[in-house]
Formats: sequence, C-alpha cells, structure tokens
Amino acid sequence: MFVTGATSGFGSAIAKLFAAKGYSVIITGRRKERLAAIQAEITATHQVQVLPLCFDIRSRKACFEAIAGLPESWQNIDVLVNNAGGAMGRDRFDEADLDDWDTMIDTNVKGLMYMTKAVLPIMKKRKQGHIINIGSIAGKEVYEFGNGYNAAKFAVDALSKSMRIDLLPFGLKVTHIAPGAADTEFSMVRFKGDAKKADAVYKGFTPLSASDIADTVYYVASLPPHVCINDLVITPTAQASSYYIYKGD
Repeated sequence: MFVTGATSGFGSAIAKLFAAKGYSVIITGRRKERLAAIQAEITATHQVQVLPLCFDIRSRKACFEAIAGLPESWQNIDVLVNNAGGAMGRDRFDEADLDDWDTMIDTNVKGLMYMTKAVLPIMKKRKQGHIINIGSIAGKEVYEFGNGYNAAKFAVDALSKSMRIDLLPFGLKVTHIAPGAADTEFSMVRFKGDAKKADAVYKGFTPLSASDIADTVYYVASLPPHVCINDLVITPTAQASSYYIYKGD
C-alpha cells in the first residue's frame, strides 16, 4: 500500500496499522528524518518491508518520477491513500493570505490528482486497486473563516465522486473519508505554531485520534471485492457537523 503525508498524524498511523496487518508499505513525505524514523519503527515492530520516498506532492514532476522509479517488486500498488493535505490560516475571505490558498489547493487538490494519475496505470493494468481520499467534514459544509480550506476539501469530495464514476470500467474502488475534529498536528499547522489557539480547538470534548482514522481506512480497505464504501463522514460523538460541537456546559 502507498500512503502520502506519512510523516505524522493520519498518514503515520495508517502506515503503521497496515504494516501491522501484514502489508508492505510505501510512505511519502517531505521530512526525510521523520520518514526514516517511521521506517525504522515499522521494520523493528513488524516483519514487513517499508519503502520511504521523500518528495513534495505539490510537484507534478516529483510525483510521476517517484512512481516511474519504483523498483519492480514495489510496483503492484493495491491501496493508495491520498492523505497529504492540511489547512493554513483561519481568516475571513477578504483577509486571507494568498500563499495559504496556494498551499492548500496545491497540496489537498493538485497533489492528490497528480499522485492518483501517476498510480492509475498500475491499477488499471491489473484491474484491481483501491483509492482512498482523505477529505474533511469541511468539504461537506462551509463555515466561517474556512474559505480556502473549504474549497480544497469540497474539491476532494467532487474528485472522489468523479473518480468513482470514471474508473468503474476498471473495477477499481474509490472511497472518500471525511473526518471531523481530530487531534493531530492539523491545528498547529493551521494556526502556524500557535499552541494556545491549537489546543483551544479540542478543549471541552474528546476529539478523534489518528488511530481512529487509521482503523476506518483499514476497515474500508479490507471489505470484500464486491463491496465499496463510496463516502464516509466520521466525527467525534460531540460533533454533529462542521460547525456544531458540544463542549460541555
């Protein structure tokens, strides 16, 4: 299996769980040291192979070169998890940083498209494969200050639906998973290192964890060949929508 954004959060947890289930895993990310550490942890714990690929999915060239350069023994990718993404900033539309918008669109949308396009010839040839796109509840409902991130994750939702239709003739599965509030590096990145703001997001309720999402990804990937979960929204019990979270009295 192949997972992008594997250096932390959902991606790291997904790679570790699939390894625990006996999968050989290809892990990607921009932080070489983190990739090496995760590779070492997995190989020390599980009797599986791990191939780390350090590159930025925002680069079309890097995405296609990574797949073209795979050793023959790694070319039969059966599960692709498009996990790399994230939010940058939380501002009103008129005050939002254009660089933040570019980063979110390039990572959440274009990077997902590049990686899927690069892997698809392998899956189409085998008439077998599962593409799992990690979206967000922010791609289901807009909320104040969400603008650029909402747009990026709405695009992931739309792309997942269109992939599901376009890839029907090849017998491929496409699943869109839209998590709600989850305690990972997400908020630290969004608030650009402001730990006080990041911590406040999860105060007063129990958020999802990276392992919750990993469990969900593995579940949808382990269903029988004739069963495909097309779209799945998962939230903490305290969260009813992208906006409504009960944080106690």
